[in-house]
Amino acid sequence: MSTNPQLSFTPRSDWLAGYLRGDQIRTDTLVQLVQHWADLDARDAVIEALDALAVVVQGAAREGELDAAVETVEDEASMDTARIEVDAFTVRRLATELEPLAGKLSRFNPQGIVPAPREGRWTA
Repeated sequence: MSTNPQLSFTPRSDWLAGYLRGDQIRTDTLVQLVQHWADLDARDAVIEALDALAVVVQGAAREGELDAAVETVEDEASMDTARIEVDAFTVRRLATELEPLAGKLSRFNPQGIVPAPREGRWTA
């Protein structure tokens, strides 16, 4: 169990994968979006970009279309890169959380070989 669940690694229940939780990224994203939404000069462009993203998400997106729509929203809302600054203490804590997870995930693939995609899906 992490001492800081908002920024932590946890194993999936089957131990075949893990999860990185980074709540601060979501918070920063929403705050940046709302800051530009509140700017009357930028609001229409942000809303238009969000509407275009909604169309892509609700339909069958072509390759690269989702990334482009997300990038447009980020540009219109002047959003920063999604990242979290971590200090030495946090790096050590995350490494301690990640070490047992890496050991479990690597037990069937100790060399870390990436499998080839098969029929459009990644297989282990």
